[in-house]
Amino acid sequence: MEILYFRCPWDRIQEAMTNETKSMLKALPLGTSNFSALRQGNEIYVDKTRLVYKLAQSRGKIFLARPRRFGKSLLISTFESLFKNGLRDFGGLDIEKLWDDKTYPVVRLDFSKIKGQASIELFNQAFYDALQEAFTPLGFTYDPNRTSLLAQLDTWTQNLSDNSIVVLIDEYDAPLTEKMDNPTLFNAIRDSLSQFFSLLKSNEGCLRFFFMTGITKFSNTSIFSAFNNLEDISLDEGFGELLGYTEEEIAEYFGPYLQKAQDSLGLNQSELFSQLREQYDGFSFDRRAATHVYCPWSVLNFLKRPQEGFQNYWYTSGGQPTVLMKFLGKHVLSEPIGYSENKVVRLSDLNTSRQYDEINLDALLTQAGYLTIRSVMKNGYAVLGYPNQEVSMSMAQLYSDELLSGKPLERPEYPLITDIMAEGAAEEVIEAFNRAVSAIDYHRYPITDGASCRAYLQVLLIGAAMMPHVEVHNALGRSDMEVYAGRRHWVFEFKYAKTDDQAEGLLRQAQEQLKARRYGLSKSAQELIRVALVFSGQQRQFVDWNVV
Repeated sequence: MEILYFRCPWDRIQEAMTNETKSMLKALPLGTSNFSALRQGNEIYVDKTRLVYKLAQSRGKIFLARPRRFGKSLLISTFESLFKNGLRDFGGLDIEKLWDDKTYPVVRLDFSKIKGQASIELFNQAFYDALQEAFTPLGFTYDPNRTSLLAQLDTWTQNLSDNSIVVLIDEYDAPLTEKMDNPTLFNAIRDSLSQFFSLLKSNEGCLRFFFMTGITKFSNTSIFSAFNNLEDISLDEGFGELLGYTEEEIAEYFGPYLQKAQDSLGLNQSELFSQLREQYDGFSFDRRAATHVYCPWSVLNFLKRPQEGFQNYWYTSGGQPTVLMKFLGKHVLSEPIGYSENKVVRLSDLNTSRQYDEINLDALLTQAGYLTIRSVMKNGYAVLGYPNQEVSMSMAQLYSDELLSGKPLERPEYPLITDIMAEGAAEEVIEAFNRAVSAIDYHRYPITDGASCRAYLQVLLIGAAMMPHVEVHNALGRSDMEVYAGRRHWVFEFKYAKTDDQAEGLLRQAQEQLKARRYGLSKSAQELIRVALVFSGQQRQFVDWNVV
């Protein structure tokens, strides 16, 4: 499996890492989504305010889609502080020399706070309470003895002066994505939201600035249809680095933490960034795939506890958004045999609002952060792939759960497969492979050839926290699968026997391929173990094997 990595000039990284003054005594901003609190608490802020200024200087109505854990709420809070308090919290940042506007009343709505309602009545109550709480400080007064809240809010908004308020909406789609498995409630919530968005559209003259975030774009919410001048910057190259950290930003702002990580792990600068890049980099959010960023949540968690190594932080928190998990409840993942293959979709599918039941699965996976734009073809199609190893392993866990239909991959009475491959004999490894394969839901996912055998085993191994590499090329060919475990380097050549009487001949073929094509010999490894093995379609297990 090939993972896309981006590189920037190392001499610039080294130069940036010498500038530690910005972060010497500052705390990591882990879990802080309030800009004012972050600044007043002396936490590190990676300065994105030049881009913030670029957006805020105009009378814009803007939408930005990004996966969870990329800092959307912090960005909303940054706009709130700027418009409400001016430059109070922006000392020493780029925007301090650029901004000369006045302050404005700000309405901030976080729709993630109104999800979780079991009926449309409960949702509307929570929604209207949130609207009343947000608009009342600006002078709006609701009289329950008169018309509806939305009608009164409409009348109040009509009387506002032009360019007089700022409206910020975070996670607009949170109540919708949560109900993707309930079409009736989804549509009812969508209709309620549509009424509010239509109200904003009809009174947009009062808006000095409007900014909204989400994960995906749902049609028929009025925001993307009635709000016809809403600018979607989700795939804009100019804002590809608005959320997330570039490699140079990590080096510039987190110098002391990087040094701590080097000391904890015994790595030099180049080695540290190589592993950071492999694990957490590679997200590209622009239509030309020209920019890329690291996931902030993962980087910050790593820097907080570097002694624990390069763990998977994204999947256990932001990597399981409701938008994806609810959708997958109704839609089976594509065949796990295609786990490591790139996907190709129309670029427009990544940027077009859709009905919840018409969303392209690969587009949804991209919006949720599981896939990223690797390249864009001239015909308007985008090539998608996993951004990094962390996400690749997260996706394999989803596929593994699908393959196993809820059954555990490893049982407590057996050693972990990672330990077996690091310390055990080849025979024990094959036994572990057979236990893993036997756990697959064979009726839904039968192994019918060598490719499916390799693909399913690859997914299961990644689900067990290993990182196998498939079709590893050398000058003479490409091996089926290679796995590093501890001090060992395993090389496997798979053959599939439809009938058991084919096994002996196929085993000889696999052995000859390993020898003639010198798989694994070009890599330096303290212990190289090359195994030819044959899977029997009749017995549904590996029946013959040999160490070469």
